[in-house]
Amino acid sequence: MELEQLLTDVQHGSVSVEEAMQQLRRQPFEEMGYAKLDTHRKLRSGFPEVVFCSGKEDEHLSSIYRRLYEQEGEVLGTRASKEQYNMLKDSFPDISYDPVSRILKLEKDNKKKAGLIAVCTAGTADIAVAEEAAQTAEFFGSRVERIYDVGVSGLHRLLSKLELIQQANCVVAVAGMEGALGSVIGGLVDKPVIAVPTSVGYGANLNGLSALLTMINSCANGIAVVNIDNGYGAGYIATQINRIAIRAIN
Repeated sequence: MELEQLLTDVQHGSVSVEEAMQQLRRQPFEEMGYAKLDTHRKLRSGFPEVVFCSGKEDEHLSSIYRRLYEQEGEVLGTRASKEQYNMLKDSFPDISYDPVSRILKLEKDNKKKAGLIAVCTAGTADIAVAEEAAQTAEFFGSRVERIYDVGVSGLHRLLSKLELIQQANCVVAVAGMEGALGSVIGGLVDKPVIAVPTSVGYGANLNGLSALLTMINSCANGIAVVNIDNGYGAGYIATQINRIAIRAIN
C-alpha cells in the first residue's frame, strides 16, 4: 500500500493506527532473506522497483512478484524467459509476456499515457532492445511512437518521419553496427536524445562496443548514452524527461 493512501485510510478511519504502524514497520524496505524489496522507491523516485528476472530462482521470482504486486498493484519485469512466464502464469493469470523484448508484466487496466517519446531503430534487428525501451516507458505512463528501420544507410526513411520525431519530448535512438543513428537524430531535433548501442553487427562490432564508442564520441549535441543493449535504462530516463516536459507544459 502506498504511503499516501495509507495515511488517507488512517484519516478516514478505515485503517487503525495500530495497523498502519504494522505496515510502516516493513518500510523503507521489506526483508525477504534472499532479497530486500525497496518499498519506498516510488515515494523517493516516482518509479516502483522493477524486477530483473534473468538468473533468479523460480521460488524467489514468484515471491518477489507477489510481494511487489501486493504493494503496487502492478509489476514490471525485464529480461525474463518464456519458462519464467509459464511458471508465473499459474499464480498470476493476467500476467503478460513479450518474447521480443522479454518484458514480463502485470499492469493496471486503462492506464493513461501522456506526453510523447519517439523510439527509433537503425534496423529491424535492433527492435528487441527498442521494444524493451518502449514498453518500459509505456508501463511508466509515457506515450510512445515507434519508428523502426530508419538507419543511415537509407537516410530518406528517417527524414520521412522527421516531423513526428521532432514533436517528441525525448528521442531514443537504438542502433548497432557503427551506431551512427544517434548522431544524425541529434543534429535534427531540439530535444534530448538517448542513444542505445546494440550488440547487432559483424565481428569488428565487438558485440556492441563499436556502436558504444561511436555514440560516446558523437559530435552532435544533446546526446546521452546508456550501456549496450540497455533498453530498460533508456526507457526509464526517457520517461523522466517526458515527465519533466509534461510538468513544464502544465
